[in-house]
Amino acid sequence: MMRAILLLAALALAGCGAVPRVEVQEVKVPVPVECREPIPDRPSMPTEALADDADPFELLRAALAEIDRREGYEVRLLAALMACTRPIRP
Repeated sequence: MMRAILLLAALALAGCGAVPRVEVQEVKVPVPVECREPIPDRPSMPTEALADDADPFELLRAALAEIDRREGYEVRLLAALMACTRPIRP
């Protein structure tokens, strides 16, 4: 009987000394990062350089040129925006 009690006490104490096994689990969490894409410089627009008494045809020519210049600027802005919003690959 005494041996049984000592055996149970020894087993109980041996169980307290065992280190529980900890499993490591990898968790992927998106981390925000600073966007380092440079902002493109705004080009000078042809209509801003016109005199107040400009000929209507001059104004039309400058407006058409401004459309092309503005579209190019928008493409560069969109490229910078896409570079800053694309998913981060580890």
